[in-house]
Amino acid sequence: MSGIFTTHSADETRTLGKTLAEQIRPRTLLCLSGDLGAGKTTFVQGLLGGLGATRPYTSPTFVIMKQYELSVPTANGIRRVYHADAYRVEAHDFEHLGFAEWCADPEGLVILEWPERVEKILPADATKISFVSKSENEREIIFG
Repeated sequence: MSGIFTTHSADETRTLGKTLAEQIRPRTLLCLSGDLGAGKTTFVQGLLGGLGATRPYTSPTFVIMKQYELSVPTANGIRRVYHADAYRVEAHDFEHLGFAEWCADPEGLVILEWPERVEKILPADATKISFVSKSENEREIIFG
């Protein structure tokens, strides 16, 4: 998926996440950037729902990483999702928590919020998605 998408509601942002779930492959690192309230968590809710992860879908801000084991693997072979948040940590913390292992999981997908906090340990092939709040309901979501 690439390009610039504009959503006009939380439901549209979730639907875009669900659409990505149909295309995403294992061993992908999704780096989600944007200010607080820009739509990252809403997008992830749609993505997790599209992958078939069990609710609740909560932000990992305080737990750093939340792992979802999918009861049924996706058509593309994803069995695990690692949803991480680097807002409160630094790169060396992520290295100790197993970031490299999450990214190397042949059946895993890593979703990382606030990647700019740990930029020096991100692999070159990370998929970057930026979220920009244009108004109360409008979001610009940029893939690439």
